[in-house]
Amino acid sequence: MSNHDQLHRYLFSHHAVRGELVSLKETFQQVIAGHEYPAEVRTLLGEMLVATSLLTATLKFDGDITVQLQGDGPLKLAVINGNNKQELRGVARLQGDIIEGSTLKEMIGNGYMVITISPTVGERYQGVVGLEGENLAECLENYFMQSEQLPTRIFIRTGEVEGQPAAGAMLLQVLPAQDTDPEEFSHLAQLTTTIKAEELLTLPANEVLYRLYHQEEVTLYEPQDVCFRCTCSRERCAAALLTLPDEDIHEMLEADGKIEMHCDYCGADYEFDGMDMATLKASGDVHSGDDHIH
Repeated sequence: MSNHDQLHRYLFSHHAVRGELVSLKETFQQVIAGHEYPAEVRTLLGEMLVATSLLTATLKFDGDITVQLQGDGPLKLAVINGNNKQELRGVARLQGDIIEGSTLKEMIGNGYMVITISPTVGERYQGVVGLEGENLAECLENYFMQSEQLPTRIFIRTGEVEGQPAAGAMLLQVLPAQDTDPEEFSHLAQLTTTIKAEELLTLPANEVLYRLYHQEEVTLYEPQDVCFRCTCSRERCAAALLTLPDEDIHEMLEADGKIEMHCDYCGADYEFDGMDMATLKASGDVHSGDDHIH
């Protein structure tokens, strides 16, 4: 039984440290399907996908997390959104050519990472960190130190499985309000650093944990399935159109006879003609959405 597209939580019996492990293949492939992303952008999206999966698994409530990288480099924007059900989606926008072998900083340029936590009920929280780290994992570790003051280490691996792109990641975090010897945490982090991409992407979770921590007692919990899911819909597009002034709607309809909307996340297309708009205006009871649709 492979551990693809599942998130596993685990706990060390003799240390106040918890862990998470995720390995994604199908979800990653669905996010990049239909897009002609350069290899470096594909890899970054894979890293962001598994990182967002780890972050959403730290949520103690219903809601979602959006991890966004933006800057003035050739990669203008890369964004992944995930929720507590481990439903993920993502997109990248380019404004220039990506040179082969580009680093994170070379792709983003002068930029930053924005992490938005949106509970279904309650206040929305947004954290912004500069891209100080050499890679995504380091930038996320900086975020945790700034926002939660919890020692956290993130380990991301990407590669291919059976010729298809795959990504995996692990997270170690000191339990809140627990005294943990920094040396113990550092030791566990050192062990985790040794994980190879091939192991993380192809082996079952219990085998990965045994290889890394065979001298430790580790409790592995029931996994949670991870999948690609876009929240766009005709209703949400209609809701967005209803927020526009009537004259804008008329202009668009006069120009093309219809209004076309495209979802960047999943590639779906939605069309509205004059009759559709008249019906929508008459009903006017659709709720608004916030998808990346243009």
